[in-house]
Amino acid sequence: MTDRSTATVERLILQPPEKIWRALTQPHLVAEWLMAGDIQPVVGHRFQLTGTWGGVLDCEMLAVEPPRSLSYRWDFPHDDPAYALKSIVTFTLTPTAAGTLLRVEQTGFRPEQKQAYGGAHAGWKAFLEKLETLTAGLD
Repeated sequence: MTDRSTATVERLILQPPEKIWRALTQPHLVAEWLMAGDIQPVVGHRFQLTGTWGGVLDCEMLAVEPPRSLSYRWDFPHDDPAYALKSIVTFTLTPTAAGTLLRVEQTGFRPEQKQAYGGAHAGWKAFLEKLETLTAGLD
């Protein structure tokens, strides 16, 4: 088995899990904090996420447990194998007295992908900050 690393980020968001779930699963909301794409919370649904940087991720929904967890394949194809990434992103929502503890795990980084791992760790922190701002404005 190949050794792979997992980038994990947690953030306490002062909103109920149902509101965060909407922002994780509705395409127009996902586009505001993550990337544009036809995400649907249906196991087996294939979709692409397009970053503002021009990159395209090939995705497939793997697990859906509203409003507790969501998991999908997150693959970045690239001509150079050093940059190609096959990973899985899992969002876990845990209700708290103050709101929701959101945990994001992206697993699948190969040992030689230290830069991609570091970028993902920093990127998820920034994405979750945007998600928090977005959900604060939702009804």
